[in-house]
This record gives sequence, structure tokens and C-alpha cells, in this order.
Amino acid sequence: MAGTLTGAQKAATFMLAIGEEHAARLFAKMHEDEIRDISQAMANLGTVAANAVEELCREFAEGLGQTGNLVGSWETTERMLLKTLPRDRVSQIMEEIRGPAGRTMWDKLGNVNEAVLANYLKNEYPQTVAVVLTKVKSDHAARVLSLLPESFAMEVVMRMLRMETVQKEALDGVERTLKAEFMSNLARAQRRDAHEMMAEIFNNLDRQSETRILAALEERNRDAASRIRGLMFTFDDLARMDGAGVQVLMRAVPKDQLTLALKGASEALRDLFTKNMSERAAKMLKEDLAGLGPVKLREVDEAQAAIVLLAKDLTAQGQIQMQDSREEEMVY
Repeated sequence: MAGTLTGAQKAATFMLAIGEEHAARLFAKMHEDEIRDISQAMANLGTVAANAVEELCREFAEGLGQTGNLVGSWETTERMLLKTLPRDRVSQIMEEIRGPAGRTMWDKLGNVNEAVLANYLKNEYPQTVAVVLTKVKSDHAARVLSLLPESFAMEVVMRMLRMETVQKEALDGVERTLKAEFMSNLARAQRRDAHEMMAEIFNNLDRQSETRILAALEERNRDAASRIRGLMFTFDDLARMDGAGVQVLMRAVPKDQLTLALKGASEALRDLFTKNMSERAAKMLKEDLAGLGPVKLREVDEAQAAIVLLAKDLTAQGQIQMQDSREEEMVY
């Protein structure tokens, strides 16, 4: 019902209900912050029941009585904004609302997965990273710092210790760079359909739940289940990496986490990792695996899921290449 909608959602529903031309006139009179808030709500609105639309638009009930359901989507939001704003400004707004939640750039960074943020920041100047870590919450900064290469992390820490008040011009420069390079790429990477989002959710389920729910979905909608299976990225899919990709991933994964994940992996997948290590490192990994003893399946699943998530992030950033066809998989 309309009573459960937030103010921004009500405004978004109303804008959709009155049509693009009338909505365009209203958008033209709004502040950019208002446009962004309503656009964010509109893009995530989904389906609004007809009775809720009528309740919100009582004064237009006669004209809207036969309207039926409204669907707010990225496409309808973008099309409506284009009626009144320049294309480049619309592109900027759409990228902002597709990105992580948060009103300011620093709020948004606080909602970015720490592995994704760390993999971006490790290629920046230590001074830039120091500025970023002083602007996000301390617990998030700690997780990011722990994922940076040790020598680089120490450079960042030393600069944070010596840092005085950051000049506004420098801070603005860092913010512009993050918005132009990181957030815009992240927003584009997040344009996914419902099946892709479900595949992401299934990737994070434990094996028992994944098998049970997918089997139930298979009975209800075979096509959807098949599409989700095709989009799912599992730990076994890491066999599609080349040697360079394996080395990139190993540098980003904590040693104990990799050992635990490989405890439940196939022999072929273990070989893929050990063959891309030095002889000494490979020997140590095999010894660690042998000495690990029995472990809970849940712990192995969690370790593998964390590595899969990191591998997907690295793939999206172009740091890891995956073969497209499973039929072309080769493990040396």
C-alpha cells in the first residue's frame, strides 16, 4: 500500500503516473539532489500496484482508474530524465544511482566491498590511498588495509601518520578521480538482470541449500533454473584461469584461506595452483593441506565462496581472464 512507501518512492510513483511530458516539467524545476533522490527511488521501484497508485493520486483518480500497474526501471528513469536534462548529465546521474548507496562519494565508498576497493587502491599512489582511508569508517578502512600488499600498506600507514589537514583542492581532486575512474566503472559493471542477481545469490549459498533451491526452481521454471546455472560462478570455474590469472588471484588471497578452500577442491584444481607457484611454495602448500586434517564442509564452502567473489571482482576489473567456453577448458 501507499502508506508503506517512502517519500522518495511516492514522488517516483507520482512522476511515473503523470507521464513523461508532465514529469519532465517537474524535473526541470527541481534541484539536482532532488532529481538524484527521486531517480534512485524510481530506478529501484519495481512494480507498484494500481490501488497504491490511485491512493497516491486521488485527485487524478478518474484519469488513472484504468492505468493498472506501473513499472519503474532503469530504462524508464533514464528516458524520463532525457526529456529535460543534457545527455551527459543524465549519464552521470544514472551511473551515480547504479553505484553503491550513499549520498556523498565517501558514503558510497563505505558500501563498496573491501576486496574490490583494495584491488583498485593498490594501483594508486600511497598518498591517495591514505586520503581515502581517512575518509571512510575505521572498520572499513581496516579491512581494506589488511588486503593491500604488505609493503604498500606500510607506505600508506606512514603517510597516514604524517598526514595533516588535507587541502580542499587535493580532496576534491581525489574525489573527482574516484568518481570518474572507479565509481563509473563500478556502476557500469553492476548493470545486471534478475537472473544475474539470482546467480550471485546462489553463489553465496551453502551447497545443500543451493542444491535444494535450484531443484525446486527446476520444477517450477526449468528455463530460469538453466539460465541461472549458466551464470553461476563456482570454485571449479577457477580452472578456466590462465597461469597469470592464478598468480594474480593468489597474491590477493590470504594463504590460510586458500589452503582451506583447496582442501575441498579437485586434484586438477589443486594442480593448477601448485604449478603456478615456486617449487618451495608448492611444497609448503601440499604440506599444509596434508596437515590440515578433517575440516567442516561449511568452512570450506565459506573459504571457496570468498575466493570466488574476489575472482569475480578481479575478472570484472580485467586483472583475470577467463575462457568463455567450458568446452575449451584446459588444465596443465
